[in-house]
Amino acid sequence: MVTLARVLLKEVTKRFGDVVAVNSLSLEVRDKDFLVLLGPSGCGKTTALRCIAGLETPEEGEIYIGHRLVNNLDPKDRDVAMVFQSYALYPHMTVFNNLAFPLENMKVPKDEIKIKVQQVAELLRIEMLLNRKPKQLSGGQRQRVALGRAMVRDPRVFLMDEPLSNLDAKLRVYMRAELKKLHKELGVTTIYVTHDQVEAMTMGDKIAILNEGVLQQTGTPDEIYFHPSNMFVAGFIGSPPTNFFDCHLTKEDTLDSREFIYHLPKDLAKAAREGTSDELVLGVRPQDIIVYKDAKKKRGLIKAVLDVIEPLGDMTILDLKVGDYLVKAVVSPDFKAELGDEFWIAFPAKKIHIFDKKTSNCLV
Repeated sequence: MVTLARVLLKEVTKRFGDVVAVNSLSLEVRDKDFLVLLGPSGCGKTTALRCIAGLETPEEGEIYIGHRLVNNLDPKDRDVAMVFQSYALYPHMTVFNNLAFPLENMKVPKDEIKIKVQQVAELLRIEMLLNRKPKQLSGGQRQRVALGRAMVRDPRVFLMDEPLSNLDAKLRVYMRAELKKLHKELGVTTIYVTHDQVEAMTMGDKIAILNEGVLQQTGTPDEIYFHPSNMFVAGFIGSPPTNFFDCHLTKEDTLDSREFIYHLPKDLAKAAREGTSDELVLGVRPQDIIVYKDAKKKRGLIKAVLDVIEPLGDMTILDLKVGDYLVKAVVSPDFKAELGDEFWIAFPAKKIHIFDKKTSNCLV
């Protein structure tokens, strides 16, 4: 019988003095899921992870692993394994001894330890490194050893705290794919902390976004990207970030930003009127903006002047001035333009978001 490894947090709050690091966090990580805790530095994601591990004690709330309440259990009794950002390897020990150490603490017989370490080393392709010490390893190899030390215990839950942040960009991309593949093979419930949205979008089955200790949204990568729950999520996910325009909803079903008028289809206008007032925010991603070099009878276009060009190889980012607004738009790399050129831009109605200015919640 497979042991259920669901992780459940019920209104968990953790304070450090007057600072509320985690604020009434309720979250469910289903058995075998890979959930990413995502947010800016200082948002509470590592503190939440340490509460699950038992390294921090929350003042309020309950934490369950499987069906067992673990609030009062020591870290060693929670059957979780944590992989740290710093690797936390023992420098005086060989790779073999680093991997064997958790099993030795569990009083596993030496013959079994040798077999288990060999199995994990082969899975991670580090079997040729078993006699080396950490200082003789590259960053990627050290990361694999840190993963192996967590895996060798066969934990019910993996907890990973920004494990790839010390690697160079190329190795991070490679290790992201390797970790995802490994999770698929092992099927162990995993909670992964990162501030890197690309890591979150490419690795997670589900993403939970935190800001200032408060859960903003939980969903699949597609749900988070295409259906953000509020302005913070819409601005945090996506690169370049979403463009926002303060607007007033008029009686004629238009959004008046003072720099331009945006005509709303009836269904969007109806949804926009569900806000707390007529003061709204129009959001549109740079990738969704259509840039025209002339107006040519196209209705509803917005005049813009090119301020900055940012070529990135596979795409080009245009910084466009629309009155007092600086609007970022993504175009193909062969788009020809010079600073000061005038363009006309369009926001497709099916791609825009409308937010309540007072609450920042998404209405459309």
